[in-house]
Amino acid sequence: MTDDIEEVESGEEEKELYEHHNIKVEKGQVMMRIDKFLMIRIQNATRTKLQQACDAECILVNGKPVKSSYKIKPLDEISILMTTPPRDVEVLAEDIPINVVYEDDYVCVVNKEPGMVVHPAYGHYTGTLVNALAYRFKNLPTSTQKISDNLTIERPGLVHRIDKNTSGIIIIAKTELAMTRLAKDFFDRNLDRKYVAIVWGDVKEDAGTITCNVARDLKNRKVMACFPDSDHGKHAITHYKVLERFGYVTVVECKLETGRTHQIRIHMRHLGHPLFNDNEYGGDRILKGLSSNKYKQFIENCFEILPRHALHAKTLGITHPITKEPIFFDSEIPDDMQQVIEKWRKYSYKFEEE
Repeated sequence: MTDDIEEVESGEEEKELYEHHNIKVEKGQVMMRIDKFLMIRIQNATRTKLQQACDAECILVNGKPVKSSYKIKPLDEISILMTTPPRDVEVLAEDIPINVVYEDDYVCVVNKEPGMVVHPAYGHYTGTLVNALAYRFKNLPTSTQKISDNLTIERPGLVHRIDKNTSGIIIIAKTELAMTRLAKDFFDRNLDRKYVAIVWGDVKEDAGTITCNVARDLKNRKVMACFPDSDHGKHAITHYKVLERFGYVTVVECKLETGRTHQIRIHMRHLGHPLFNDNEYGGDRILKGLSSNKYKQFIENCFEILPRHALHAKTLGITHPITKEPIFFDSEIPDDMQQVIEKWRKYSYKFEEE
C-alpha cells in the first residue's frame, strides 16, 4: 500500500471508488485483526492508515465494510478501495553504476551489489537494478510482474531475481528470443546455481540435501516457511556442502535444484542453521557461542561489517540461449562477507590455541 491510502478520508463517499487490492484469505490462515493482517500482507501499509480506511468504509470483507477490529477468517475476500484509479508503475531510466561481468548481443551478466533491489515494488520504485538496466539498454524485452490485482510493473530483461540483501550473479536477456529460451531453462531447471552462505552453528554433516515445501508463512505473510510432510506450498530442494567450519558458524555452499522465494534462507533455518545476521529468519542475534561480553562484542562487530544476511550468489552455469554453448560465470565473495569469514578464521584459531 502506498501513499494512496492518505487520499481515503471520511466524507468523500460521493467520489467513485476503485479497487486497488483484492485478497483471498487462504484456508490455513489463523484468525487475526484485519488491520494487523493487512499490515503483514501489504508492504508499507501503516496501521493508522488502514484504520482510517476502515472508518471510511473503504475496506470490504465479502462485499461489506468492516471495522479495523474485524477478525479475518479463512476464505474471506478482502477488497481495498481508493478514490483514485490504480496505476501501473512506469520504470524510470536511472544512471546507476552496475558491475557487468559479461555482455554480448544477447545476454548481459551482472554481479549485483548487496543492498540493491532487483526490480521496482512497493517502497522501491527507484534505485533498482531494473532502473539501471532501463538506462543502459534502450530496447530490452519486457516481462511483467503483478503486484496486486490492479497493479503491474515492467521488468525489462529479467528472467530471475535475487533478494535485495543477497549479492551475486544475475543474467539479463537482451532479446525476446534470449528471454524466452532463458526463461524455459530456468523453468526446466536446466542450469547450475551455487551460493555461498555463512550459517549459525556447526553443521553436522559435510554434505546433504534439504527437501521441504516452501510457502508464505501462515501467520506472517512477509516471510516464507517450510512445510515438511505437507502438500502445502511448492516443492523445493537445496543441496549443501560444508566449505569451512569455525565451531559456532559454518561456511556452506548451497546448490539450488529449485528456485523458490527465500529458499536457502528457509531451508537452512529448517535444518537448524539460520543464515548469519538474517533479520527476517532469526539470524540477527547470537544463536551459538559464549555468554561473555568479549564474544558479544565480537559478534556485534561482525554484524556491523556485514549488515545483511550472509548469502552470495557465487556461480551460474547455463546454456547460451543463441549459440547453445555452455557458459559459466563465477564471482568473488564480496568484501563484507569475506571480512567476516576472515574474522571467524582468526577467532577460531585463537579459540583452539586457548
